[in-house]
Parts: sequence; structure tokens; C-alpha cells
Amino acid sequence: MRVLVTGGRGLLGSAVVAELARRGHEVTSFQRSAAGHALPVREHRGDITDAASVRSAIRDQDAVVHLAARVSMVGPWDEFLRVNVDGTRIVLDEAIAGGVQRFVHVSSPSVAHAGEPLVGAQATTADPEHARGAYARSKAMAELEALARDGDGLCVTVVRPHLVWGPGDTQLVGRIAARARAGRLVVIDQGAALIDTTYVDNAADAIAQALARCDHPDVHGRPFVVSNGQPRTVWELFTRIALAAGGRPPTRHLPFAVARSAGAVVERAWMQAGRAGEPPLTAFVAEQLATAHWFDQRATRTALDWHPRVGIEEGFDRLARSFAAIEADAGRGAPTMWPSTDV
Repeated sequence: MRVLVTGGRGLLGSAVVAELARRGHEVTSFQRSAAGHALPVREHRGDITDAASVRSAIRDQDAVVHLAARVSMVGPWDEFLRVNVDGTRIVLDEAIAGGVQRFVHVSSPSVAHAGEPLVGAQATTADPEHARGAYARSKAMAELEALARDGDGLCVTVVRPHLVWGPGDTQLVGRIAARARAGRLVVIDQGAALIDTTYVDNAADAIAQALARCDHPDVHGRPFVVSNGQPRTVWELFTRIALAAGGRPPTRHLPFAVARSAGAVVERAWMQAGRAGEPPLTAFVAEQLATAHWFDQRATRTALDWHPRVGIEEGFDRLARSFAAIEADAGRGAPTMWPSTDV
């Protein structure tokens, strides 16, 4: 198929582009700045909030994988609404007008998380009213919009990868690594909450499978949470990432009530000061790190005919090798691209 991938420049977007190309599809990557894909992939620069730009990119495409979004824990609601909701609506409108037949909307499990622990949870309906924070709320609205377009002319499915990580990740991995190296890595309470994660190659593979099986009656019109299905405690995840990066495991603990209150204060101060990037702590992050959230993957794996190819142990091994390669390159004077140290 001819497939347009919006947001093809990020960690997951790049992996999806590579996986689709590996499967023999003709891929066009759509993003605001050049992605520099190593594979023979077309690149189209533009913004999903610009209908003319989307229309140009989507011309003659058979399918769309929609990843582009504003991903942040802070920021003005109008921006989340403009990009995540209005932008998704534009992509859907242009996809239908352009005769696209398959649409995979990449969402987040946070769209159905109201703050309570998720233990062996299923992919329940997105709930903008109770979703926590502007990002989750806007993604919930966008997901409902996408699923509402599922019909005779366009089959739509939703994939919600949970906590995607791997080499090159400047968000989860980069932040933990930077703090571990600085000796500032802290866990909430005892770090005992069980959390599912998804190695990036597995998430990309699941999205490609959702595209392949989008017209199956058990797939279209439905959301699917995707994870490795190997939940670990927050303490173990932080420790393994810290050690892979050559840093120190967490030794300090912060009570949840203190972390949540401090996060709320830091978040308000950060926004009032108009600072760029992400604050070191928010109430949402504190809640996520103190609350169990892992998912029953049986329905997802059956419907998508998919299983993770990279286990969590192999993922940590790959991560350690990638950090070792970065250190070796740095020793030879090569530029280091990650992890982010803006924490």
C-alpha cells in the first residue's frame, strides 16, 4: 500500500516508517521538519493543522497512520485542542476526501485512565471528561473523533501503545538516564507500582499489524492497548535504565502526597514563567509513578495476530549497548544526540 505516516520523525514514528517500509509498503513521512530517514522513504514537510498541506501529502495514498500530536505534560489547552483534536479532524477529513481506505489512529492508554489503578485492564472507551490532564483529555477527544469516522468508505482502528521506550528515546529513557547520572533519581513511595511498557520495535510492529488487519471485523472500529505484557515495578524500570546508562539506581524515596503536591506547584510555576520544555515533576507524573497500570494483552494479540518480538530483557540489553556506543562515539569526538539533559 501507499501509506502516509504523520509524525514520522519521532522515536515511534521513525520506527513505524521503517517497519512499514520493511513490509514492502510505499511510505511517505509527514512532519514539520526533515526526518532524514535512512530508508528510501518519501518525506513531506508540513503541519497537520494546515489543511492544504495535509491535502497535498495525502494525495494518492491508500492508508494513513496518524501519530502526529502535541505530547507534553504542560501547556495551554488551546494548543492541545488545536493540534490533537482539530489537527486529527483535518487529517480525517482529507483522508476521506482523498479516498483513503485505512486509517490507524495512534492514541494513548491515558485516554481511559481516571487515576485509579489499572490491573489487567482492557481497552475501555476513551473518556475525555475524566482523563487526567490536557494531553490525555485532548487525545481522548481525538480518538473518539477518529472512531466515529469508521464506516463503509474508511476503516479506522486505534492503537494505544503504553510507555514506548528504546534507544534514542529522549523522554522516558533520556530523563531517567540524565537524573541517574546526576545522582538525582527518585522514586515515589517505594517504587512498587507495577507498570507495563512497550519496546519501540514492538509498538511499531503492532501498528503495522493494525494497518494490515484494519478491515477485519474484529479490528476496525475498535481501540487496542499495546504493551510488552511484562509489567515491572517502577523501581526495577528506573534501576535497569539507570544501569544501562551508566548511572546510579534510585536511592531516595518521596511520599506520594508530597510528590503530587510538589508537582502541582512546580507545574503552575513553570507555566506562569512561560518556560519551554517539561518541568521536572508534575502532579500527573507523580500519579503515574505511584499507580499500577498494566493491561491484559490477550484480546489485542488475538485480534491483531501480533506478539512482541523483543522481550523486556533483550530491550534492556539493546539499551545498554546503545549507551555504550554513544560513549564510544563521544570518546572519538563524535556528537552525542541523546539522552536529553533538560530535566
